Amino acid sequence: MSDIINIAIDGPAGAGKSTIAKLVAKKKNFIYVDTGAMYRALALFCSRNGIAPEDEEKVIENCGKCDIKIEYKDGVQYVILNGENVNDFIRTEEISRFTSMISAYPKVREILLDLQRNLAKENNVIMDGRDIGTNILPDADLKIYLTASVSARANRRYKEQCEKGYDVDLEEIKKDIEDRDYRDMHKEVGALKVADDAVTVDSSDMSIDEVVAEISGLIDNIKK
Repeated sequence: MSDIINIAIDGPAGAGKSTIAKLVAKKKNFIYVDTGAMYRALALFCSRNGIAPEDEEKVIENCGKCDIKIEYKDGVQYVILNGENVNDFIRTEEISRFTSMISAYPKVREILLDLQRNLAKENNVIMDGRDIGTNILPDADLKIYLTASVSARANRRYKEQCEKGYDVDLEEIKKDIEDRDYRDMHKEVGALKVADDAVTVDSSDMSIDEVVAEISGLIDNIKK
């Protein structure tokens, strides 16, 4: 029996999946695989090259022009797009909306899927996204559905963007989150849904430390 452990964390936009997954991975000495960052890197490339997210054919064509890697240094993940560290450019609201649209394209998902699965075969990983437990890692040892209310998620995103110096509107962020939830839940491929064997964690009224502690405890209880 393999000693490798795979953890899948799914959930809606703004639920804190990336933040929690990174902290749990560091605490448990796992590799954190941010699948969303891979899509964001592709979205950034397309945006920079004037390609509209609605132009599925052009988006797919440009997948072949993207060399997307995830590298780690001193426990920090770096998203590398064609040799450039793009960590500082892939978390804007514009790229978030772009990513939500192109991630619905089956061919795009297919192209990135092999990299994600290969990482999981060879390492203890925590992977977060929209369909990790239902599609990418259906045999994950632990599946978490991390969620929070729309209000809680919007307030977190608003604070985050303000701290980065962006001029944002809270009500607009709420509307964006509601729209993204609908799109993510109604995608033909890779739709956001709760896996039958997932453990739901609602972080609306929980601190980051509390969520990390709860998920870490669930990992400790995994029987191999």
